[in-house]
Amino acid sequence: MKKLLALVLVLMLALPFAALAAEGTYEIAMVTDIGTIDDKSFNQGTWEGVVEYAEANGKTYNYFMPNGQSTEIYLDFIEQAVKAGAKVIVTPGFLFEEPIYIAQDMYPEVNFILIDGNPHNADYSEYRTEKNAVGIVFAEEQAGFLAGYAAVKDGYTKLGFMGGMAVPAVIRFGYGFVQGAEYAAKEMGVTGLQLNYHYTGGFAATPEAQSLAAAWYADGIEVIFACGGAVGDSVMAAAEAADAKVIGVDVDQSAQSPTVITSATKGLAPSVVQTLTAMYEGKFPGGEALVLDAASQGVSLPMATSQFKTFTQADYDAIFAKLVAGEVALLKDVDVADVTAIPVTAVTVTPIQ
Repeated sequence: MKKLLALVLVLMLALPFAALAAEGTYEIAMVTDIGTIDDKSFNQGTWEGVVEYAEANGKTYNYFMPNGQSTEIYLDFIEQAVKAGAKVIVTPGFLFEEPIYIAQDMYPEVNFILIDGNPHNADYSEYRTEKNAVGIVFAEEQAGFLAGYAAVKDGYTKLGFMGGMAVPAVIRFGYGFVQGAEYAAKEMGVTGLQLNYHYTGGFAATPEAQSLAAAWYADGIEVIFACGGAVGDSVMAAAEAADAKVIGVDVDQSAQSPTVITSATKGLAPSVVQTLTAMYEGKFPGGEALVLDAASQGVSLPMATSQFKTFTQADYDAIFAKLVAGEVALLKDVDVADVTAIPVTAVTVTPIQ
């Protein structure tokens, strides 16, 4: 009798999971990078694009969150998404470059949207994007430029840049920030600006990052551009304790802390919506490496939620128009060896090891 009851109990517990497996098919899937879909950063911005398109167009959708970080793990979760019926898989972040390089051959019937990267092999000796994949990157140097320009035009003269891992996107944000501060300073005819510059080496919130940010604020730094995912949490915590200011990154982070005066944003959600729209209209940009910049509304500052003292919408529109017109030439990660090689006269950049 006990064995029979146990068997019935097992079957009852199994039924919901069996039904879920049978019904759990999703046309649009996202495989997350490190972190969650509500990370107030890159995953969230990408996921919001998936949700926006899917709900507006009656498509089924879901996300798959890897339990680790490696090409093999990412490929395993891509496989799970394919088995769940995904016709298109969206992946955010440069860590997916090698997995998509492999997956595009493994699943030729599936389309892949790689946000913030382009497919390449393990040793970077071959970049290849097949017709069922598209790589989308952003002009982070322009977004960083806007943030640095606005900060100086708003009266800040002691700045900090705290990046996460020194990957190309983060480097471009930082280089742009330096050049934006310099550009504004020259316009205003001011010199003697200070800018501390540091990469934490990761994208996690850590006591070390918070302590360093606190030390910078104690030394007089007025605003820090926090450019490294959850590194921003550490900087915001330090800013709240010091009554100082922060510039967010990737998405509008104004709701995350009252210390955030603006954010250097990338059009993550719009880029996903635009690409999904193109795919379902039979215009999927397969095989392409797209760069979204100011001219394509790929980067911006969220002026509606920014907390500037004197920097106005008109000021923003004027400098943004110069970027769109190509009137501002910016150095990127491929142009100089490191931040100290950027020619500046009004800003003193101090790399912090």
